[in-house]
Amino acid sequence: MPEILQNAREEMKRADHLLYVSLKVTRTVDVIKSMLERLINAIDAAVDTMLDYALKKKLIKEKPENLGLKGELAKTAFKDPKIAEMVDFGMRLKQINRAEYTRSKEYRRHVTMTAVTETGIVNVDIDTTKEYYNKTKEYIEYVERMLFGERE
Repeated sequence: MPEILQNAREEMKRADHLLYVSLKVTRTVDVIKSMLERLINAIDAAVDTMLDYALKKKLIKEKPENLGLKGELAKTAFKDPKIAEMVDFGMRLKQINRAEYTRSKEYRRHVTMTAVTETGIVNVDIDTTKEYYNKTKEYIEYVERMLFGERE
């Protein structure tokens, strides 16, 4: 397995710990922000792996440095609706992570980060964070199966 996809798996391990340990204990928006960053890093690493694979198979001529261009190139190179969905989801997470946000109900079960994005207000709580985690995990596993076949 390429090192870059291994990086995605490592980021998912860190996100797993944040979700199931840190967030359950501390219940702060800082943990939610950190979780979003880990998920973004995992998706970026998966996109990098796909582009390296496409470069090796001569599906693309060069790999851009810009993250937005990488995502668009991955969409066009693979023409897979699941890949397009993953790239769009990653961009959405980046938008939420960069947005102005407020904190509410910290140190409680319903801790919420309310982000004001270009498309509207997004509330990210523990349940939403878990959905994002599961979705990202599914995407990473899909990329691994698509590029390298079934895992052992």
